[in-house]
Amino acid sequence: MALSRKLRFGMIGGGRGAFIGAVHRIAAAMDGQAELVAGAFSSDAGRSKLSGADLFLDPARVYGSYAAMAAAEAAMPASRRLDFVVIVTPNHEHFGPAKLFLESGFNVVCDKPLSFDLAQARQLRAIVRKTGKVFVLTHNYTGNAMVKQARAMVRGGVLGTIRKVVSEYPQGWLSTLLESTGQKQASWRTDPKRSGAAGCIGDIGTHAENLSRYITGLRIESLCADLTTFVKGRRLDDDGNILVRFEGGAKGIIHASQISVGDENNLNIRVYGTKAALEWHQEHPNELVVKYPDRPSEVWRRGNGYLDAEAQRFARIPAGHPEGYLEAFGNVYREAFRAIAAEVSGRRPPKDADFPTVYDGVEGMAFIAAVVKSSRAGARWTSLKRG
Repeated sequence: MALSRKLRFGMIGGGRGAFIGAVHRIAAAMDGQAELVAGAFSSDAGRSKLSGADLFLDPARVYGSYAAMAAAEAAMPASRRLDFVVIVTPNHEHFGPAKLFLESGFNVVCDKPLSFDLAQARQLRAIVRKTGKVFVLTHNYTGNAMVKQARAMVRGGVLGTIRKVVSEYPQGWLSTLLESTGQKQASWRTDPKRSGAAGCIGDIGTHAENLSRYITGLRIESLCADLTTFVKGRRLDDDGNILVRFEGGAKGIIHASQISVGDENNLNIRVYGTKAALEWHQEHPNELVVKYPDRPSEVWRRGNGYLDAEAQRFARIPAGHPEGYLEAFGNVYREAFRAIAAEVSGRRPPKDADFPTVYDGVEGMAFIAAVVKSSRAGARWTSLKRG
């Protein structure tokens, strides 16, 4: 039986002053399929209440801690209980609420990276397997229609055998010691107690890794990494250069930087095969460049009828009207809702629901762990240990 109502969700973190919480709320509301009804928006109970008031929530369902929220919501009748929670806290606060809510019977949507370290990621994978709940990891760029097109072309053999993948994510916003000014995002992302063992690589390098794997289907076998902290006084890496060997023989380069002055969010990927190549830039998300050895390059554009069926399904508005970051985020949620609604209705989630999962999260954490290990060993080739 299909669900005949909106999904109900609660949010952990994402209160006043938070960037990503608002993004998740916009994305979750984009298709009118879900409604925010509860939250523990801050570890400070007073600030959580204020954030709940900002969002016009019932004060009785605005909590001072995620533990209190889990206990209260689990005790509610099915007609009022949450269907899923969204975790938008710093990295070190992903594992605790994810574990508790999964074991309390709730589906979970979690911002990336999955956890503080690889050990926690493996534990969450085991809990998801045991509980059977839906777990969504918001690697949002996978929701872009032209990323879907790129994947379809690789799967369809248009590129032939993949030989090389170059994926990079340069930013420049941390080219100075911004964290010393008290800027909230800079403060926690450069703090090893909250961010984990990696800074730049954990924050945006994981996007470059995930995008390369999503489009090509290739998993990393081993890597050779050189991490640098250029800004004096910073405690984590702000630049990383990684050579990659993929399973099956393809080679790659993954580069991530937050000291690349003048760059904003320049995530891009180039995939080279034996027959053709493709290129996609996040800052120009509606275009995919396809290159050939014997004829001019082509620019494929979102929203057109010549695209693969999947790329057309994920385009929200007609060609010529730009879509980007928020729409891709909304596409991840829309696909996740298919699985969550099925689970809530007692049905098996559809196998073709296209969203990142806890398994993608483990891949990302294994990538971070291998990069840090390799760099600390003097850029030694290091295998990924997914466990």
